[in-house]
Amino acid sequence: MSDPYSVLGVPKTASDDDIRKAFRKLAKKHHPDLNPGDKKAEATFKDISQANEILSDKEKRRRFDAGEIDATGAEVPPRGFYRDQAGGPGGAKYYRTGGQEEFGDMSGIFEEMFRRRGGNGAAGFGFEAGPPPVTYTLPIAFLIAARGGKQRVTMPNGKTLDIDVPEGATDGQTLRLKGQGTSGGDAYVELRVQPHAFFEVRDSNIHVELPVTITEAALGGKVKVPTVGGPVMLNVPAGSNTGTSLRLKGRGLLDKKSGQRGDQYVKLKIVLPAEPDDKLKAFLEGWEAGKTQDPRKDMEQFT
Repeated sequence: MSDPYSVLGVPKTASDDDIRKAFRKLAKKHHPDLNPGDKKAEATFKDISQANEILSDKEKRRRFDAGEIDATGAEVPPRGFYRDQAGGPGGAKYYRTGGQEEFGDMSGIFEEMFRRRGGNGAAGFGFEAGPPPVTYTLPIAFLIAARGGKQRVTMPNGKTLDIDVPEGATDGQTLRLKGQGTSGGDAYVELRVQPHAFFEVRDSNIHVELPVTITEAALGGKVKVPTVGGPVMLNVPAGSNTGTSLRLKGRGLLDKKSGQRGDQYVKLKIVLPAEPDDKLKAFLEGWEAGKTQDPRKDMEQFT
């Protein structure tokens, strides 16, 4: 993957807010839900998600800037690392195979080391160790994390499993798959929750911007709103405006600590018709109150 700063189109001096805004703008444009069947958009979305994962995390961003990890988050081995020449048990040499991979399997190296240490001879150290665990990351869709469900994964040994993703799973949460690692060891799966096209999470609450027509905003009425649990009807009060925020209680994410659900906050956005409407234009031209309204008068005190 390219340099994450280039992928998001921000300079290395970009603030956290600049990075967040750049990512959200690109995510809305390239999200697979908004570009069904478009493989190029899907690949671009994966790249911007990976770039955001690096730059939105202060520690990962610091390590990337310092050259400690690459653009995928994999460790960058330092040059001249002492273990390149160090001797292992029984005269064996330590060695590295390159950067760490998400599905990397180092079991062969560890098993040989443990076999030597557990042997009966001069090379033995008198103890046995179990098989090393396997750790890797797993991207999951936002709605699977929010609702919970099954996620099919292919393990490093080629075995396919359907794992249970708990409801309200969070980004960075680790699941333990007992006995599903190498040689009967455990596997640890770090979940990486992919961003949604329009849902934004803040703690256990969800925020969404909802387009409404002029008629719906001015006269009020019921409109359909998407939530993580499925669409619900929302009552829009008459005289609503762009920026009006309405709450859907208990329609957010499950908080695992409290066992309570957060809320969903819906911010209204008035959207004009895509094509010019002659009747609407005629009405506005003759609407005297609209000509005297000054929506920018409060801005004068700051200039």
